[in-house]
Order: sequence, then structure tokens, then C-alpha cells
Amino acid sequence: MKLFYYSRPDGMSNFGDSLNPWLWNQLLPDVFDEDETTVFVGIGTLLNNLLLKRLSNVRKIAIFSSGIGYEKGLPNIDNSWTIYCVRGLLSAQKLGLPAKFAVADGAILVRRLFKPTGGKTNRFAFMPHVHHANYGSEFWKLTCEQIGFGYIDPRWPIEQVLSAISQTEVLLAEAMHGAIVADALRVPWISIVTSSRILRFKWLDWCSSINAEYKPSYIAPLSHLYPPTARGIRSSLKATRHWVNWLKQDKFRSLNKIGSSQQTMIATQLVNIAKTAHPTLSNEYHLNQLTLELEERLDKFRDNVMAGKYH
Repeated sequence: MKLFYYSRPDGMSNFGDSLNPWLWNQLLPDVFDEDETTVFVGIGTLLNNLLLKRLSNVRKIAIFSSGIGYEKGLPNIDNSWTIYCVRGLLSAQKLGLPAKFAVADGAILVRRLFKPTGGKTNRFAFMPHVHHANYGSEFWKLTCEQIGFGYIDPRWPIEQVLSAISQTEVLLAEAMHGAIVADALRVPWISIVTSSRILRFKWLDWCSSINAEYKPSYIAPLSHLYPPTARGIRSSLKATRHWVNWLKQDKFRSLNKIGSSQQTMIATQLVNIAKTAHPTLSNEYHLNQLTLELEERLDKFRDNVMAGKYH
């Protein structure tokens, strides 16, 4: 059975995607090989109309904690699929599945494998979306240094990101799997949005699983730093919505003064968000229940593998 997860065309590592081989090869040793006729689809926003095109040789598919999102349609599910669980209620609803299939993102199982060592080294740290790290890592590193925040790059090796998150008191996360892992490691988090590229649906989907409200804090759009994600009316509407959401944050309206550099303005916004936004952390008991439920479903998958279901 082949482990499937999203690989960027540019070959760049991304924390959420790279969690797949790190996590599943430890939890499911000796299960995966390069046989593309049977596939395990795990962590990621992978359930869309392109999935089957990416799995052209597949005969049987196991879905474990994946989410709906991106692209323009839903996958065509048939008897070759076995769905053990999906990321959240929104994914289950989109696929027409009963609510019992909505458990959580499999990334929370990191808490079973990674044990933080050492104390906290950062009061606050910022972790951007991988797309924004790709185009603006130097900007974000310098901005974080300016205000004494840690900077966590989603392109770093898994262990480095895990250590950096665990050594942070409060994570300001644009990378959703940064927030998911922070929550799993009991690090409070604040969701950040710096462009219209951030997919609100997948955040709402995950937050539904941990009974949390999705209330992101918006940073002034960095049009000079990020290339346009797409062209057309739909993209323009998303960009406009981002500007509107930013302007709704009254405490930031006075920051865009003539003579202020954009880096200083963004740095001031991050500081104000850290001071005023209420960090999120899921209920400990509920998180434990989600973890146990994921482990039970993983045991069921393992039993099916041993019984030859995927041969």
C-alpha cells in the first residue's frame, strides 16, 4: 500500500504534508510500500475532484482524517473507498456522510509520538502559510526579530518545527497544521490571515472537530510581497473581502500612516494581535477523546490490512 499525500510541484517541504511520512510510518510500521494500486490518504486537504486523477492506478483507497477543500468539486466515491474518518463536520456533510465519520485531523496524533523537552524560549511565535513563507520568509523573519517574536518556517524539518512550537507560549499561526499541532501539544494559538489565499472552509472544518470558534485576526494585505494567486472575479472578491475584514479591526485603522514602513506597520499589528486576541486551546478531555477515537479507527484500519482487505 502506498502512502499518499500532497507533494508541491516545486519540491518544497511543507509541515502539514510532511507530517504524513513522519507520523504514519511510526504508527503503521511495515504497512507502506510503493504499490500504487492500494492507497492510504491521510493528513491534508485532499478530498476534491483531482484526487482520483492523482491516483490513476488505484483500485482501493483508505481515507483517514483527510479534509474537503481546494479545487472545484468533490471526489467520486464508490465501493473501492473505505472511509475511516474525515477532518471535521463540514467535510462529512459535503460528502454526505453521517456525523460519526467526523473525528479530527490525524495530526493531533503527534502528541503520542513527540514529547517536548526543555522550557519555553518564546512568549510568542509566528508561523506563516507555506506559500507566504516561500515568498516572504525574510520579511517575516526580520519582522519577528524586530518585535522579539520567534519565527517558525513551515518548510523546516518536522522535528525542528515540533520543537519550535513546543517551546512557544502562544503561537500566531497562519499555517493550519501549525495550529493543529500546537493544540495537540497544549500550546495556545491565534489564527492569522495575511492574504485571501487562506482557505476559511478548512479552518472551520477543523475547528468544528475541537468545538472551537474560528475567529482569525487579519493582517493588512501584503500585495507587494505575495504574487497574485489567480485572476478573475472570484479571486478579486476574495481579496476585497480580506481588505474589508482587516478594516473591521478598528484598532489597526490608524496604523497605516504616511511615512510608516510596511514592515513597521505589520510588526505593530502582530504585537497588537498578541496583546488583544484571545488564544484558543481545546478542552483537554475532549482532545483526549478525539485522540482515542482516532487510535481506535487506526486499529480498525490495521486489522483490515492484516486481514488482507487491501491485497
